[in-house]
Amino acid sequence: MGCWFIGTLSLLMSLDVGAWERVRDSAPERYTVVEGDTLWDIAGRFLHAPWQWPDLWQTNPAIRNPHLIYPGDVLTLSDCQGAPCLSLSRGQRVVKLSPKMRAVPRREAILPIDASIIRPFLRDHRIKEGDPADNAMAYVVAGNQGRLISGAGDSLYVRGQVPTQAEVGIYRPADTYVANDGKVLGTELIKIGEARYLRADADVAQLRVLSAAQEIRNNDLVLPLETSPLNDDMVPRAPRNALSGTLIGVPGGVRFIGRLQVVTIDLGTLDGVQAGHVFQIAEQGEVVNDPRSQEPLRLPDEAAGTLMVFTPYDHVSYALVMEASRVLEVGDLVRTPPR
Repeated sequence: MGCWFIGTLSLLMSLDVGAWERVRDSAPERYTVVEGDTLWDIAGRFLHAPWQWPDLWQTNPAIRNPHLIYPGDVLTLSDCQGAPCLSLSRGQRVVKLSPKMRAVPRREAILPIDASIIRPFLRDHRIKEGDPADNAMAYVVAGNQGRLISGAGDSLYVRGQVPTQAEVGIYRPADTYVANDGKVLGTELIKIGEARYLRADADVAQLRVLSAAQEIRNNDLVLPLETSPLNDDMVPRAPRNALSGTLIGVPGGVRFIGRLQVVTIDLGTLDGVQAGHVFQIAEQGEVVNDPRSQEPLRLPDEAAGTLMVFTPYDHVSYALVMEASRVLEVGDLVRTPPR
């Protein structure tokens, strides 16, 4: 399995073969974390299934949170009573010296997934339960001089209560996600632009549009600017319970899905879903006729990829497709991966 644990016959007999089968043949004995790594990528260097990462950790009382890994840290793979385990030694900070100052640069923990993909999405998308208009501060009623659409640099009028001297976001409802039984799971809001309060008369306020990704129209909603943080101690892991659901949407209306695309699933925090949970994506087996009985027979589902949740809501979650062995589609199944 690898030179780091092959030794005497007695040692080989003590190994937990099933546990070591999780480890890649090419897994390094030691790995030094570098800038640009993600926790998923590092886990994939050691394991066939990166979501089994927590099973490798060896408790290190000197490190408060071993899931926070920094560039320069060294991970060591070894044998712990017959099973594979990982230990972490903290790298040293680089100190720059000069005649006038001593600077210790701040180190940032590596993120679980690629922040360049997720951060813009977290800034511009959110899901609200119920009617989004009920939670809005105001809504657009007119552009300046009666215009129906507005853009960056224009002023516009909204009706409602907008905090004075505040910068706000302008959002538009997109997809409404509905369960198989017809229950509304939530409505996706897309940020159209940002604006600043200018003045108000009663419940009508004038705003200046600071930026606009699309043309702003009447009835678009005004909400506080919000960016969901990407949790840097989020760890790829399988849910503890056996969960199953469906891939119900792709922001932007795309139907066919590939690796590193953001998707929506119909499982949320009320189902026990947490940020970092990994699900297997499966293609539902097709229905054929039994050649003897002629009865309809559904073939077994086939695994087609994995996804990792990064923002869960009550009934739905945003997730990133981490692996895809074929083109995925809305309607594919999602479930807790096998151990």
